[in-house]
Amino acid sequence: MKYADEFRDKTIAQGLARAIGAEASPQRLYRFMEFCGGHTHAISRYALEDMLPVNVRMVHGPGCPVCVLPASRIDMGIKLADRPEVTLCVYGDLMRVPGAQGQSLLRAKTRGTDIRMIYSTLDAVRIAEQAKDREVVFFAIGFETTTPPTAVTLRLAEKKQLKNFSVFCNHVLTPSAILSILGGADIRNIGRVEIDGFVGPGHVSTIIGTEPYDFVAEEFGKPVVIAGFEPLDMLQAILMLVRQVNEGRYEVENQYSRAVTREGNSRAKKEVSDIFELRDQFEWRGLGLVPYSGLKLKLAYAQFDAEVRFAMHEVRVADNPGCECGAILRGVKKPVDCKLFGTICRPETPMGSCMVSAEGACAAHWTYGRFRDHH
Repeated sequence: MKYADEFRDKTIAQGLARAIGAEASPQRLYRFMEFCGGHTHAISRYALEDMLPVNVRMVHGPGCPVCVLPASRIDMGIKLADRPEVTLCVYGDLMRVPGAQGQSLLRAKTRGTDIRMIYSTLDAVRIAEQAKDREVVFFAIGFETTTPPTAVTLRLAEKKQLKNFSVFCNHVLTPSAILSILGGADIRNIGRVEIDGFVGPGHVSTIIGTEPYDFVAEEFGKPVVIAGFEPLDMLQAILMLVRQVNEGRYEVENQYSRAVTREGNSRAKKEVSDIFELRDQFEWRGLGLVPYSGLKLKLAYAQFDAEVRFAMHEVRVADNPGCECGAILRGVKKPVDCKLFGTICRPETPMGSCMVSAEGACAAHWTYGRFRDHH
């Protein structure tokens, strides 16, 4: 296959759906979590759940980096932007993420703070070069996919000897979050969701490969299938998971072989390991404090660390009590289970992070799936 539309072939999709229906035992329930928001988006956009038998259920996971960023880190970014000497560079989908008391970077910008939306990490470097009288801070966020570009940017800033550039690092790691979902976090107030297997992140795995997920199969006995983002990718991955469950196997399989290898991108991984190190713990919205799940700059790059330069301190804050994002990100609840969904919480007025990003479970369901609930 060469083109995207070949991965959306209706006839092949129907064939895969029939195969899933034929091979899924009617005597059991299959519950598969898709970790990545891109997969959640694809499931909603192409109505893939409607093609599955009723006993094969998809459980929405943490989704996207924007969704899991806690309110406390948003508050830290707002406080940083409030400093008169700071220019804060952020990606657009981060602007409306709610912090404490409904504050957001967008609201901070309307107050006159110097917050600039960028499309690339290199945009932040250019701004720092052009505005030598400003302290330019890049609000770095993302899973393993976007960490290498931040590393390259730091190399470039070092080469250019930029004294007015720093990074507010919020990069997080997916394997640690999966470990938390499987039982590592305190779930007394949220609940536990039963999971029979995982659709593993595709873009993340292009960087880290499939090997980091071996522990899911070996230690927890859960199959993992790394998948692409087109409808045929998803259906094939679900079929592969059904077969593993039926056969009593728990392995890490790679459906996305056109982009993912077992080892991943060795050059990108080296860039990251040269510049970043693990935090002891990092808070995820919905998961709480997850051990060894976040990255920070190594001591050798401390001059580029905004948290060091501006003596930033994190103060944990509670999410909106009416918002169910925490339970949704963990897969315990669905968007329609939240009383705010579709009422005061919509894409134009998000009350929680799941409605902000296009890859968030609530946003995806609002755009593609909410009318199906009435059929």
